[in-house]
Amino acid sequence: MIKKSLDKLAKIVIPFFAFLLVRFIYLTSKKNYPTDLENSNEPIIIAAWHGELIFPPLFFRYFYRPKGKLFMMISEHKDGEYIANTFSYAKLDAIRGSSSRGAARVLLQAIKKVKAGESIAITPDGPRGPRHHVQDGIVLIAQKTGAKVVCISIEASKFWQFNSWDKFILPKPFSEITFHVKSLDISNMSLEDAKILIHDTLTPSL
Repeated sequence: MIKKSLDKLAKIVIPFFAFLLVRFIYLTSKKNYPTDLENSNEPIIIAAWHGELIFPPLFFRYFYRPKGKLFMMISEHKDGEYIANTFSYAKLDAIRGSSSRGAARVLLQAIKKVKAGESIAITPDGPRGPRHHVQDGIVLIAQKTGAKVVCISIEASKFWQFNSWDKFILPKPFSEITFHVKSLDISNMSLEDAKILIHDTLTPSL
């Protein structure tokens, strides 16, 4: 009973302080937004590598469409709950599920959201990798809805990199963060060609 209460408390307290840290880093950093993305009300599908998942949704919330709705596709694992709770403080919603758990259900939810005019964010290589491997889900959602895929990668002048499977990157306060943003129309592409294009757009240095 005590352990359960502590777990519940941790899922509130840790995300709160995590968001304060992320917000502090975002506010104290110089931000560059080179982008070809047109400012419209059309729903979009944001794609970002799992190792860079923190800041691309903030591009949507604080720069591109401050009053817009964004639903993040987040795994049903325990760490996914912490991530979902963290982003809730930025008024971002979550669709819970992944390629390994609740895959069909979460894909249907995402397609319904986009067809209803809402935007979503997805990590094509999440939640367990392999790192920088684009899975089928993002292509299926884009081609079922006709929405454009907006690839966002970040480059920070100073950052911490964690020893995790995704080589998670967290920019340091007072650094310079460049958001590389490119919109893709993959509606008429084959599955494999679309996956290659998304991969290459998200990894411009390779």
